[in-house]
Amino acid sequence: MTASNLNPYKAAVEQLEIIEEILKLDPCVTIRLKHPRRTIIVSVPVRMDNGEIKVFTGYRVQHCHARGPFKGGIRYHPKVDMDEVKALAMWMTWKCAVVDIPYGGAKGGVTVDTKQLSKGEIERLTRRYTAMIFDDIGPFKDVPAPDMYTDAQTMAWIMDTYSQLRGYMVPEVVTGKPIELGGSEGRKQATGRGAAICAREAAKQLGLKMKGLTAVVQGFGNVGQWAAAVLEEMGCKIIGLSDSTCGIYDPKGFDVKAAIKHKEKTGKLRGFGRGEEITNEELLQLECDILVPAAMENVITEANASKIKAKIISEGANGPSTPKAREILHEQGVLVVPDILANAGGVTVSYFEWIQNLHREHWSESEVNQKLENHMVKAYHDASKTANEYQVDLPTGAYILGVKRVIDAQERLGLFP
Repeated sequence: MTASNLNPYKAAVEQLEIIEEILKLDPCVTIRLKHPRRTIIVSVPVRMDNGEIKVFTGYRVQHCHARGPFKGGIRYHPKVDMDEVKALAMWMTWKCAVVDIPYGGAKGGVTVDTKQLSKGEIERLTRRYTAMIFDDIGPFKDVPAPDMYTDAQTMAWIMDTYSQLRGYMVPEVVTGKPIELGGSEGRKQATGRGAAICAREAAKQLGLKMKGLTAVVQGFGNVGQWAAAVLEEMGCKIIGLSDSTCGIYDPKGFDVKAAIKHKEKTGKLRGFGRGEEITNEELLQLECDILVPAAMENVITEANASKIKAKIISEGANGPSTPKAREILHEQGVLVVPDILANAGGVTVSYFEWIQNLHREHWSESEVNQKLENHMVKAYHDASKTANEYQVDLPTGAYILGVKRVIDAQERLGLFP
């Protein structure tokens, strides 16, 4: 998925400055939030299968912990860099505040193409990276989770490495683990489910019924697959899908389960054999009721925002649209559910998993999904109410809500020393 070359950290700071102006905040209040509390860069040497040693660069950024321990995913991708991780950590701070869970934002990653590595090499990379950041993570300090090209197995390796170094099992050090190791029911589906719930609430706001609405999902990893599956369950017709290899379009709609099976079997959507093959750019511009960008950041920019024909955008990815793009979309009457709200289902169920681990409990999938439903619906309407109060669009309303909650906590704590 080719994203714009726009700097995500500059975009994140720009979003904060917009809120600063709307709320007429003292710059002394927001200056701390424009800079992460801690940035960590580590060298990660790994012995490859052929005996060669390669050194990868790893990052962990901890943005703000005024509302609780740091929380954020770890991604493995060739384009991971410090500015991307700083932006993602800042967005995590707002996201946790919007859904009102007691975490602050963090993010981590390693600059690596895992498609070029064996499973054993990925395991050694993960364990070494964990050892390098061991002193900076912990169940009451910083709790990682899966992100792009990491999964439950990655979290199991992190948990085991951390526990070996600590001397006892610490399942609550990460979330998104396998069920057998204390993972939560419903965690894998949670981000996509949350994006679908937000799309449904947005449709209600516009007076639309989900049955028969057309939906397009850009990005067919875990988030995109589950967003498409849940939207299909809600009655939508999924007319467009894409991954890094291609986009596919069929106005008659796709069988999402069949598409997921093909992706699992072949590793790509290309060759699915149904519908017309199109580019990702063409997919974004399809006429539809709901668009879920669930791939990379900055795919909707000032350059293509005016060509978007969706009525609702539910942002499954982190930072898929730029601030300027959101302005254009709002002027066109597109209802955008921003990433800090739409994709907060993952961190919400991560919070549930953390609570279960701390109490050594295990909740049923139906209980987890109901709690997620309650959190996401409340967060959507809190953001919508804030947007109405300040006479702004929904993305701005969500940012105002998140930033205010963080600032309130920060101001109560004061500045030490």
